[in-house]
Amino acid sequence: MASVRSLKKDIDYLIFEVISDCFAYSGIHPDNKSDELSAIISDAVNFRNDLIARVNNPDGKDNPKIVKAFYKSVEKDLITGVDKLFDRLSALSAKKK
Repeated sequence: MASVRSLKKDIDYLIFEVISDCFAYSGIHPDNKSDELSAIISDAVNFRNDLIARVNNPDGKDNPKIVKAFYKSVEKDLITGVDKLFDRLSALSAKKK
């Protein structure tokens, strides 16, 4: 882990990519499932807020090993969560065909 600052930037970047792809999909398919897109965007924003809150309040501040493991788990949760959000968006695209 490089720093807490870069982790926060990674969180913002990946979540905003999900949101950007949702808006791009909405622009390409304006007549298709806006409620589901809104749900994905809402879940992405809530997920981002949860991750930022977790990063700001690490467990075991006195023990560096615990803090390092905590941030690694946040990184892992970020990757799996963003992957799930992209899968939901891909599923919408697959339904369109």
